[in-house]
Amino acid sequence: MLFSNIKEIDSKELANWIADESRQFRIIDVREPMEIAQGSIPGAEAMPLSSLGNRISELDNQQQVVFICRSGARSGQVCAYLAQNGYDNVYNLRGGVMGWAQNGFEFAKVS
Repeated sequence: MLFSNIKEIDSKELANWIADESRQFRIIDVREPMEIAQGSIPGAEAMPLSSLGNRISELDNQQQVVFICRSGARSGQVCAYLAQNGYDNVYNLRGGVMGWAQNGFEFAKVS
């Protein structure tokens, strides 16, 4: 674990969350637009790290949110920052989209 004070989820667990239609959560991809254009996890929303400071008001600190990036490092930083600022329901995708791909899960275009 890169960051000791954050919650993490692995690709298989996230796939189970996605399959559970009763589960309410968001997936936010913090990679830059040119990275996201290559594909992301189905249902992910683009919110590049560079814009996060201006968009933090779009996050509900009561809702579960999984943050993703290429390897889990940038999204881990986001989770650590949010956890320090009162967000208890944020999760980092361990291994990022590289781990997602290595486990054979599908990619989708992000809106």
